[in-house]
Amino acid sequence: MSAPRYESLANELLLLIANGVLRAGDRLPSVRATCRSHTLSPATVLQAYYLLERRGLVEARPKSGYYVRPRPARHLPEPRQTRPTSESTQVDISDFVFDVLYASRDQSVVPLGSGFPSPELFPLDKLARHLGAAARHMDAWATVRDLPPGNDALRRQIALRYLAAGAPVSPQEIVITNGAMEALNLCLQAVAQPGDLVAVESPTFYASLQAIERLQLKAVEIPTHPREGVSLTALAKVLEQQPVKACLLMLNFQNPLGSRVPEDKRRELLALLARHDVPLIEDDVYAELHFDGELLSSKTLDGAGRVLHCGSFAKCLAPGYRVGWVAAGRYTRSVERLKFMTSLASNIPTQIALADYLQQGGFEPHLRRLRRALAQQQAQLMEAVARHFPAETRVSRPEGGYFLWLELPEGTDTLVLHRRALAQGISIAPGPIFSAKREYRNCLRLNFGHPWDERLDTAVAALGRLVADAA
Repeated sequence: MSAPRYESLANELLLLIANGVLRAGDRLPSVRATCRSHTLSPATVLQAYYLLERRGLVEARPKSGYYVRPRPARHLPEPRQTRPTSESTQVDISDFVFDVLYASRDQSVVPLGSGFPSPELFPLDKLARHLGAAARHMDAWATVRDLPPGNDALRRQIALRYLAAGAPVSPQEIVITNGAMEALNLCLQAVAQPGDLVAVESPTFYASLQAIERLQLKAVEIPTHPREGVSLTALAKVLEQQPVKACLLMLNFQNPLGSRVPEDKRRELLALLARHDVPLIEDDVYAELHFDGELLSSKTLDGAGRVLHCGSFAKCLAPGYRVGWVAAGRYTRSVERLKFMTSLASNIPTQIALADYLQQGGFEPHLRRLRRALAQQQAQLMEAVARHFPAETRVSRPEGGYFLWLELPEGTDTLVLHRRALAQGISIAPGPIFSAKREYRNCLRLNFGHPWDERLDTAVAALGRLVADAA
């Protein structure tokens, strides 16, 4: 199927910009001239120009036309590999996290610190129609039949997604949960007892730390690279010296760093865990949000059922529906029983609606649009950070997801920055909420999951000034 004509025109102009034919400050041909030269309608030409504008490549000037935007004068380097200490920590972070998160829930605040993408990026109207139909026509016996492990049709659709990724996961291995967070909590309960030690990346997702805290476990933080993920050298040393009961890791577009563990390193990781007989709880909620190429599923390499693979539709399709799952391998029976004891069942009409949507084939076209939008928004945020932040700033370059990790000049306190930014109507996620030891005081996470506009660019400029003033 050929690309729409406006996309073809946008790509043609993009090539001219990339090759230097059209340079920063050059005016694009007028809409009228382009209509004549390409035999296109004004609406089609404007769609192409709007697309380039959304990608941050051109800008509209009132009563003048469209111009090529300046490229950033410099490219900021990547953050360095983290260096946490290897001592285990009794986690006590929830009050600290809630203090930050509650302050960022106001819808009028610019959501650079949000943990969620924009709801505008999802087919919520279509999903609502499926949900309405599921509620109206649901078989009454589904209230019994779809108790844990969950709706058969949905589990089969999830298994087909695994199969497409090269992982022959049986539907019988899949337990439907109330989002990925319940899946992670159930997995931790299945493999560890209070007081046990869990290895995590550093920095790591604050909700994972909260789960460890709630279950009275201890965390040991492993050095992590912003591009290639957890350090296997450091992890191997910890496994040799400490009684780690499980690893809780994000191998694809880790939150907050955005790192992605490459295939050879992933194989080495699973071999290392096999030697120590340590299970891997993998939080993989961003796997569908890759910008280029397919991902190798860890379940493809899981011959012994040691991987408890947690996924969710919240980040890629249905925010707010709270439907996740775990392919729990050898721990499936334990997870299923814990699900019964914890929340009995997940919302059944929602499971039916998602299964119906997936069966009808709308997921892949949606994912293509979503990935394209996120890639464009990432480029726009990175370009704005390069323009507005101090030259000493380091920024990650993830290949998926919707977060950037920034390492700011030494001496910057992002907890102070968080308060000052909120006073200007801007949220950020300060680095210390991603560490059991509350490290990364000079780091922060920014969200590029919202369509780029002048409000976001203005907010990044204001943040850059606050950082420069604090440095």
